[in-house]
Amino acid sequence: MKKVFTLVAISATLLLSSCATIFTGTKQNVQINSNPPAADIEVDGVKVGVTPMAVPLKKGFSGPMVSLKLDGYETKTFQPTPAFNPVAVLNLLGLIGWAVDAATGAMMKYDPKVYELKLEPKKAN
Repeated sequence: MKKVFTLVAISATLLLSSCATIFTGTKQNVQINSNPPAADIEVDGVKVGVTPMAVPLKKGFSGPMVSLKLDGYETKTFQPTPAFNPVAVLNLLGLIGWAVDAATGAMMKYDPKVYELKLEPKKAN
């Protein structure tokens, strides 16, 4: 009976775990730098800080909209590119693990991890 319980416990752990969620989490720090520095960083319209800064972004199949704003310069908006997170492969045959990693966005990661953005001066009218 003890062997059966151990086998069931090990099987459940392997089949029900969500490896990417456990190992890499549902957020990732992305370094955002601007030239010139000190631009306001907005993620989906919410100010989160000033460049240069490592910004924690929620992982998912589509990245959030990130805008850099600085007086005297054009606003620069971009969307970080998500890519497949190979850690998700550790789910092996665990369908629930794949589902959890997909639902939380953990099966994706941002690549590149550093964005260097040059802000353009506003044109005179």
